[in-house]
Amino acid sequence: MRTLDLIVIVAYLVVSLGIGLWMSGRQRSNEDYFLGGREMPWWAISLSVVATETSALTVISVPTVAYLGSLTYLQLALGYLLGRIVVAFVLLPRYAAGRLTTAYGFLGQRFGRGMQGTASVAFLLTRLLADGVRMFAAAIPVKVILAGLGIDVSFFWIIVVLSLVTVAYTYVGGIKAVVWTDVMQMGLYLAGGIVALAVIGPQLPPGFWADAAAAGKTQLLDFTSSPISAPYAFVTAVVGGALLSMASHGVDQIIVQRLLSCRSVRDGQKALIFSAVVVGVQFALFLVVGLFLWGYYRGRSPQEMGLQTGDEIFPRFIVEGLPAGVSGLLLAGILAAAMSTLSSSLSALSSSTVVDLVQTVSGRELTGAQGMRLSRFTTLVWGLVFIVFANLFTSTDNPVVELGLSVAGITYGGLLGAFALGLFVRRARQTDAIIGFAVAVAVMASLFLLAPKLVGFTWYTAIGLVITVVLGLLLSLRHPAAPAPESAADAARSGA
Repeated sequence: MRTLDLIVIVAYLVVSLGIGLWMSGRQRSNEDYFLGGREMPWWAISLSVVATETSALTVISVPTVAYLGSLTYLQLALGYLLGRIVVAFVLLPRYAAGRLTTAYGFLGQRFGRGMQGTASVAFLLTRLLADGVRMFAAAIPVKVILAGLGIDVSFFWIIVVLSLVTVAYTYVGGIKAVVWTDVMQMGLYLAGGIVALAVIGPQLPPGFWADAAAAGKTQLLDFTSSPISAPYAFVTAVVGGALLSMASHGVDQIIVQRLLSCRSVRDGQKALIFSAVVVGVQFALFLVVGLFLWGYYRGRSPQEMGLQTGDEIFPRFIVEGLPAGVSGLLLAGILAAAMSTLSSSLSALSSSTVVDLVQTVSGRELTGAQGMRLSRFTTLVWGLVFIVFANLFTSTDNPVVELGLSVAGITYGGLLGAFALGLFVRRARQTDAIIGFAVAVAVMASLFLLAPKLVGFTWYTAIGLVITVVLGLLLSLRHPAAPAPESAADAARSGA
């Protein structure tokens, strides 16, 4: 790798740390540290949401999906839009009305502290696993680059360095540093994708598009595959994508925390819906990158190229096919995508730990100084734990984007089902919700571990949702019908 590439990457890391230090003296309470004082502009929150959900998985692995398959992954974007519209007008107003700091505070009001703590613990474990996959994805291109220089560095040490830099700016800057760093990082990786297309395009062989169409690479809609086992069949992608988006953006603290940082409910709704449009655009961008790479490499398999996995294809091109400085730009973009997700996770994990667990168990509110000390301490602890979890996924046969979504799907359906019980089943009590949620998570974990090929990962959320709602509804029939609660306090008492 050339000196200019190294300069670009180092400059990016320095700027990221600088943003965190710039924001370091602007927090006085948990609300400042976790929600930015609820005064963040909606467009910045929207871009931060996209950067958070994107991670290195999209930048590295979505091109792999197109290279090995087709463009049908883009169908998920339609489902994502539908799911976010539901969240924007059903769940978000309830969070804002309760002045909640975490999504799971709603479950605490509706059912009781036991359900709030259960949901928070499930979120913590799922986030560690899912974002462990994302951090591993970011380490892939770094390892490819260093190997090209004759330097053999393990995934472990690459993950350690990336994690420590991210922990540093999140620790000192809180959610404001995370959001503004996300905005910068998103611009960086999108610019890298556009530059990659500009470089590959003129080098494509004659007749590329006709060859790609004949090979089925340009297929956009899939109405023929099995909707059960094929994750990108049209019905599966749209329905499964909508439910996945409702869970990831409606009951996952990593996204809800951002939406609660907006100045008003209307701003939060605009941020959420606009993010779906941006996600669709960037899905299309990186799918086309993968399609162009298929033409550039003449459709050779990863094994024929001497690679261990398909997720090394785009990193290989970045190292070998881009000019000096541009390689550094795109690699910095990949690191940016990974670090934006990790920083968001650290902030969300810390807020859920402090608000949903510590304050719930102790039964008292922390002072501003106490909250800030504990918040920063938990941010540091979770950063160290991330290093361990990220090293659990250093080998996978499938594109890591699919692995990450599968892991998240283990609990997403149960969480969404618990919220549905709280919103629509008046008889439901805390025990009903906990049992339904626990059974759903157990079933989905078994499916993920024992029969991952039986059902497409896009159905995971739907299955967990149905199990939780049906079981919770049946259990709730034991109780007499109850009138709708008149207030949040009444709701909390009825769920006790």
